Amino acid sequence: MQEDFPTKKLLMWYQENKKELPWRVDKDPYHVWISEIMLQQTRIEAVKSYYLRFMEKLPTIEALTNVPLDELFKLWEGLGYYHRAKNLKKAAIMIMEKYHGEFPRTYDLILSLPGIGEYTSGAIGSICFNLPVLAIDGNVLRVYSRMYFSIEAVDDIKVKRKIEKHLLQILPKESGDFNQALMELGENICLPKGMPRCDICPIASFCQAYSLNRMLEVPKKVKKMVKKIENYTAFIFSYQDLYAIEKRKSEGLLSGLWQFPNVEGNLSLDEAKKYVGIDNVLSVKELFSYQHVFTHRIWQVQVYFVSLKKKTSFTWVDKSSIKNSYAIPSAFKKIVDWIEKN
Repeated sequence: MQEDFPTKKLLMWYQENKKELPWRVDKDPYHVWISEIMLQQTRIEAVKSYYLRFMEKLPTIEALTNVPLDELFKLWEGLGYYHRAKNLKKAAIMIMEKYHGEFPRTYDLILSLPGIGEYTSGAIGSICFNLPVLAIDGNVLRVYSRMYFSIEAVDDIKVKRKIEKHLLQILPKESGDFNQALMELGENICLPKGMPRCDICPIASFCQAYSLNRMLEVPKKVKKMVKKIENYTAFIFSYQDLYAIEKRKSEGLLSGLWQFPNVEGNLSLDEAKKYVGIDNVLSVKELFSYQHVFTHRIWQVQVYFVSLKKKTSFTWVDKSSIKNSYAIPSAFKKIVDWIEKN
C-alpha cells in the first residue's frame, strides 16, 4: 500500500543527503536516546556541542546512573527543560537495575522508561532495532499535512492517530530511515516558518499543497493557549566579590536548580528597599527588567543590586563559580550576563 506515497524516492533522497551527525556514527541506543531527548525543543546544530560534551563526560548508561544531579544539570545547562535531565538519570538507573545495563529492545519497554514518550520510543525502536514503529513529531505532521493538503488540526489527538494509522500502512521495512527522512525533510525543506523550499524537495511532485500553491495554509492547529504572566523581583546580593545564590525547591518548575534570590511581584525601588531592610544593607540599586518565556507561562522580572555589609544565609560564590560550577537556568541568564560584565 505504498503507491500513494513516494516512499522509495524519499528514502533515496535521505541516503544521498542525510546529515552527518555525531549520534548517527552508530546505532547504539544510548547515543540515539540522549540525542533525541536533547533535540526536543532544540535545533540540530545547537545540540551537537552539547551531545559531544555529554558523551565525553558520561559515555555509558552506567556513568549516567552515577553522576551527581548537580553535575548532570551543569552538563545540561542551556538546553532548558531540566526535568528531561532528571528523567535521563531515572531511566538510566532503571535500565541498570531492571535490564542489567542492556537497553530494552521492544517499543513498550522503551516507552516504559521515565521521560520517554511515543515519539522517542518510536525513534529509538526504529533507528536502533528496526522495529516497525513510527516517530511522529512536528516535522512529520507538517510534511504529511502538506503532502495530502490536510486541513485538520494536527495537534488534535484524534487527527494524529489517523495520520499515524495511515503512515503505518505505508511504513517500509527501513523504518528508521523512513522516520529520519520525514523528520529531516521537515527540518530542512518543508520548513515550519516562512516559505518551504519546494524547489529542492524530492517529493514536491506528489505534494497536494504544492500543486495548489497553498503550502503556507497547512498544517492547521488548535488555537494556542494564552500563556500565564507571572511577576517576580530578583536580587543580586553582593558581598565584596561574592554573590548570593540559592537552590530552588525539589519539586515544581526548575526544581533542584540554582537561582538568584527572588520574590513574587514586581517591587518598586522603595518596596525593594523595605523588603531587604537596612540593618545589613549598604545600598540598593535598580538595574533592569526582562521577560523570560516558558512553554505555558511568561516571567516578567525586575532586578535589583543589593550591596551587603556581611554575608547572610545564602550560598556565596564568585563570578567564575556562577559560570562554571552551578547549573543556573536560562530564566536567570540576563542576571548571569550582567554579573559577568560588571
